[in-house]
Amino acid sequence: MAGRRSILDEKAARGGSRSSTSNTTTYRTSPNGVAPSPSPTSPTATISPTAVAKGGESSPHIITRVPVQRSSSTRKSYAISLDDGPSDDAEIVADTDTDSGSDTPAGPSCATAEDDATPPPYSFPPPPSLLPLHPSSPLSPQALRSQELERSELARQHAKFPGLPSLDYKQYSPSFFTLSRECDVLSSKAPYLSANVGALVSCIRGLATVPPKPQVHVTGTRGRRTDFSIKLNLMHLLVPTKGKRRMDYLRCVMPGELALRGGSKPDVHPQVGTGCSDALAPLGSSSSSSGGGGGELEAWARKFVHDSASVKAFTLERQVANLDKGWIEGQLRSLVAATKYKGNVTVTFPVTHAKVTVQNPDRFGKVLTAVSGLFVAKKQYEVVKAVWPFASAPNGERDRVCVVQSEETWWREWKDPIRYAVATKRQGWVTNEDKLEAIMEGKGKGVEMVDWGPDYEC
Repeated sequence: MAGRRSILDEKAARGGSRSSTSNTTTYRTSPNGVAPSPSPTSPTATISPTAVAKGGESSPHIITRVPVQRSSSTRKSYAISLDDGPSDDAEIVADTDTDSGSDTPAGPSCATAEDDATPPPYSFPPPPSLLPLHPSSPLSPQALRSQELERSELARQHAKFPGLPSLDYKQYSPSFFTLSRECDVLSSKAPYLSANVGALVSCIRGLATVPPKPQVHVTGTRGRRTDFSIKLNLMHLLVPTKGKRRMDYLRCVMPGELALRGGSKPDVHPQVGTGCSDALAPLGSSSSSSGGGGGELEAWARKFVHDSASVKAFTLERQVANLDKGWIEGQLRSLVAATKYKGNVTVTFPVTHAKVTVQNPDRFGKVLTAVSGLFVAKKQYEVVKAVWPFASAPNGERDRVCVVQSEETWWREWKDPIRYAVATKRQGWVTNEDKLEAIMEGKGKGVEMVDWGPDYEC
């Protein structure tokens, strides 16, 4: 096939602006196929006679050798074309080593057009999409590196806040949601959530992967005066450390369970499915994102979306289970009484970030919707609960397993910091810093009586 055939480095073809070189050496072959020696100043290459002549043909061939700079690396590729050849030109590619600054050839490489099995020397590794996917197929170093980067990225996301539980904290402030002033309800009126079943289900599943924030508040008052008011965060007791299995799960209301099922008052009707656990899997697992349990969540979401009520709301409730609040309250009251405090002691266990509510958008504006709400009952769906157990069973039962530690262990670690905070009449949080000071400096140890000042009537 007559004409010109040129083989160029495909990397050089993309970056042609970097490979524009004027050094071109022209060889003229003799009829016997032997190329004369080039000039001493020109780069050299060994050309096989069979590559420039076919079957004894005596037609002269013009062999053009064009150096192509691939990059600033130590190798240089050349593309050699045959001009005015009869047919079936051969492909000749020569690489030269430029480490020493010269064009000494590293050796020629010849390949025919039919030889597609052997890649050219300038080929790069295939992209990750072309790597073997079968488990038994050996992974290339690039695939292993890609998997390592993915694992490190996940670890980096979870280790973004050292010292805190490993959670996706973005789920506490998602787009189109607003947190209430008391930090207990996260609400949204995004239209797509109340109009699309899949979007609502995906949103609920994602927000169920983070726990609520249980706390314990201890307050001492005498009349109008508050002597101390301390708070402790218990959320870390719901999230296990690395290597331990999570116990949280998502469930729908059971048959016969009293709940808001699309009305304005709690009822046991209508019933959807069996109410069994919809998902019981650790955070990030495939089952937690796909769910199971017969699809009760999807059924309730479909019922909510298809409800034609002017005002309707779908609520996810995050619950804390199997925490012995009575035992902890008793220990706290005994500790305060040991300081000879004679005021009123209040112990509460509030939970923030406890609810997520999706409501349909206002059709006629906030004012008209608020006015119409006085005359039209609001349809409420409080049928989905994300349960975050403190332990596998209530305190006192056999084979009880705690997610992190038992109430007794927690109390041994925190009683001294709590005693010191009460004795110093603190108004605020008791944190790990107080725990560290109790361990390192002994603060809180040996405190028995506190001077509370003069007593006065309420």
